[in-house]
Amino acid sequence: MTTQPLPLTAPAARRLSARLPRIVAHRASRLPRVLAAGSLLGLTAASALIVLMAAERPSAFTPTAGGRYFPAWMAGPLRELLGGMTYETEKLMWQFSWLMIAMYAFYVLAFSTVGRLRARWTIATLLAVHLAFFLAPPMQYTDVFNYINYGRMGVVHGLNPYSVIPILEPHNDPAFPLSNWHHLLSPYGPVFTLFTYALVPLGVALSFWAIKLALLLASLGTLWLVWRCAALLGRSRRSAIAFVGLNPVFLVWGLGADHNDTLMLFFVVLAVYMFLRSPVAPRAAGAWLMLAVFIKASSALLLPIFLAAGHRRGFIRGAAAAALGLGLLSVVFFGAHLPGLGTQSKLVTSVGIPNLIGLALGQGGETATLHTLIDLALIAVLSGCTYAVVRRRMHWLTASAVVLAALTVSLSWAVPWYVQWVLPFAALAPARRVRAGVVVLGAYFLLAFMPAGYLLNRELGFKPQATRLGVAHRAEIEALLH
Repeated sequence: MTTQPLPLTAPAARRLSARLPRIVAHRASRLPRVLAAGSLLGLTAASALIVLMAAERPSAFTPTAGGRYFPAWMAGPLRELLGGMTYETEKLMWQFSWLMIAMYAFYVLAFSTVGRLRARWTIATLLAVHLAFFLAPPMQYTDVFNYINYGRMGVVHGLNPYSVIPILEPHNDPAFPLSNWHHLLSPYGPVFTLFTYALVPLGVALSFWAIKLALLLASLGTLWLVWRCAALLGRSRRSAIAFVGLNPVFLVWGLGADHNDTLMLFFVVLAVYMFLRSPVAPRAAGAWLMLAVFIKASSALLLPIFLAAGHRRGFIRGAAAAALGLGLLSVVFFGAHLPGLGTQSKLVTSVGIPNLIGLALGQGGETATLHTLIDLALIAVLSGCTYAVVRRRMHWLTASAVVLAALTVSLSWAVPWYVQWVLPFAALAPARRVRAGVVVLGAYFLLAFMPAGYLLNRELGFKPQATRLGVAHRAEIEALLH
């Protein structure tokens, strides 16, 4: 005998129809939290897998000696923990690249939705991924060993890295075979070079891990400052730190590849925090920003924006005092020599935006004329943004993000981790379109520089280095290497 369901009475139907919108709304409100939690878990898992892949054994991810030299001190404590990793190089590069693409999708979802979660989940994820990349070997790039080698040139061999190229140092130094820019004068600021001088007594291996620790602390310090700045500005603190600290381009190539931009950025954001705190703080803001300039010169482009934002007298006093003190320190240790930025600024990355523009124009790549025009365009952007800040037509944080993004796009020597320069300003700027633009910029860097990028170009028949100008650009780079 079949039991028929009892029909709803009129009062029950009315009660159900009244509750139904609340039930649907409750379940819909849970979806962003589920997506946020899933994105954070996905980022953590993908980060851990990438680090384990890099630490497993010599591969395309380990830059020294073509991946053949991979001692235990460099691999770190995670060596040979993964197992089962393919030995097919191209397949491995695609796996790594797909993981980065997945990370980027999780990243966009994360900073868009973490405001629905408690702050502890975002903070825990940031700590987890930072720890993972701290334990990683250097990923794809050898810059950290160039830092160490320039320091050893000065302390061990008595050679000024701003006036003597590394090829002239004794080749039996343990840092020499690990470095590669042997015909390039140091392009790094004197404060950072003195930091590497201080690490020399530790030896190469411990210097490597000391730099990694310094960058880890600098990155976490930057996130704390972004949190404080967002609170001062009345913006979402969780979304701000997620936007800055969970970006895969920064995590893999900034933190994972141990680049000193992270150290520079800490002092830049410290200057921002001091500028926001009170009318008295701009003097300290000027001093901290000048310290960042003496670590890496690219931060100097922010000076006009800070000046235009107000409190000019205090900011100028702080910046001038710091410039005088740091300049005298540089002269004492390095004489009248400046970082070798001129040579590096002439190098051209084949998949950099200026070179792509030259290819699109049928010039075969970036020409000297195009280089000059792009430089003039950057000056125009800086001038326009500075004027807009003076006239109160643009927020100074938005202007800073625009200027740094323009600088990143304009550089002939384009490298992916430069996108981290823009992240704190985009996170704190009131204009949402700035964050959208930075997300697009980061996606370009990821696709252009991911390990399988050249494989993708080969499949597409895109050969930016095959033109006459492309060959010449590559020859200029090779002349400075090895």
